[in-house]
Amino acid sequence: MSQNPAVNAGTRIGHVHLKVADLDRALGFYCGVLGFELMQRMGSGAAFISAGGYHHHIGLNTWESKGGSPPPPGTTGLYHTAILYPTRPALADALHRVLSAGIALDGASDHGVSEALYLRDPDENGVELYWDKPREKWPFGPDGKLAMFTKRLDLEDLLKQREA
Repeated sequence: MSQNPAVNAGTRIGHVHLKVADLDRALGFYCGVLGFELMQRMGSGAAFISAGGYHHHIGLNTWESKGGSPPPPGTTGLYHTAILYPTRPALADALHRVLSAGIALDGASDHGVSEALYLRDPDENGVELYWDKPREKWPFGPDGKLAMFTKRLDLEDLLKQREA
């Protein structure tokens, strides 16, 4: 691997665009369950959704996937889309929404730097819902390097943090 200069620190992933089999079903999950806002819909082929009025954080389309099935295990592709919540109470609200909709979690972890919930959308795309802990609470080893880990996340404790 060549040693090129690091990318500008202000660089961010702007949005993710997912291929889905059924646009209405996908909107039911992302807008109906998670609470994203529909910004624009282009017939039955595509929709753009966001949080806070941004043009779009997630694009959904059926251009190459209408009525399709998820890729089989053992193939390459996107592992999951990670949705960052601003606070622990906001993540607790997301957990409440997911559980209230009867959606099963694949997992829930404390990674030291973040707390995360793992689940699947209706098209079996992996979804991570998480919040970042304040940097001063991140775990570092004796050598000063980041020392992330994976421990079980206490969901009952998280739900106690839910915003009213």
